[in-house]
Amino acid sequence: MLRNLFCIFIAGAWTTILFPFTILVSLLTLDASTSMVIVQRIWSPVLLWAGGAKLSVKGLERVDFTKPAIYVCNHQSTIDIPALFLALPVNFRFVAKQALQYVPVMGWYMTFAKFVFIDRSNHKKAIRSLELAGERIRGGISIAMFPEGTRSPDLAIMPFKKGPFALAMKAGVPVVPVAIEGSGKLMPKNSWNITPGPIAISVGDPVDPKAFGDDREALMKAVRDRIIDLSLELGGKGGDKSTTVAAKGSEGVARARDRQARA
Repeated sequence: MLRNLFCIFIAGAWTTILFPFTILVSLLTLDASTSMVIVQRIWSPVLLWAGGAKLSVKGLERVDFTKPAIYVCNHQSTIDIPALFLALPVNFRFVAKQALQYVPVMGWYMTFAKFVFIDRSNHKKAIRSLELAGERIRGGISIAMFPEGTRSPDLAIMPFKKGPFALAMKAGVPVVPVAIEGSGKLMPKNSWNITPGPIAISVGDPVDPKAFGDDREALMKAVRDRIIDLSLELGGKGGDKSTTVAAKGSEGVARARDRQARA
């Protein structure tokens, strides 16, 4: 209980103190990207420390971080966000749910730093959000996305949404598969019950969308299969490779024809 209260206090206080400071720094430098240095090197390590997380990262040598890319990762916990900020040595922005834009302090910072918000309840707005993400990429900023759309309740990798892969094909940038393991045990979905422990991140070889032509699902399957393999290498649950695509309008549920084929 004391650990949980400590984590809540540190996360709230540190975010409230630091995020306005990052905005001020960005205003003084006239560059929103300078705020990312603070978030990656100061904000994220403190949150992981408060949760008792021991982060290990492998596979960074596989990626050219001087070039923009789309980093696609499975999603186990809220703490995945600071873990990825700390693990990936690149100027990137998350694509986040629209609701986060209205969270005091954090939402203000994310808006100012030009994170991309997506409204999944409105298809036209969602398409526009992906177009905005494409503009970020063309400006040299990488994008990170959780294609499952939500945190996995049982830590297995769920079916993917198509958005990241449509974006990769349109922008012509590689997709970098990333697996994270341990975060869901440290801080489960919808819980502040903190259990200190290891978080492992493995970065895979970039996947070039040009090799798949217009076959978005083939690109999605190649990336998801690789994330599943990386997850298993880290000792995670992996996932079902036969249920690649999420049902339209749903998260964590495979589309009907994949469920039927599996049956």
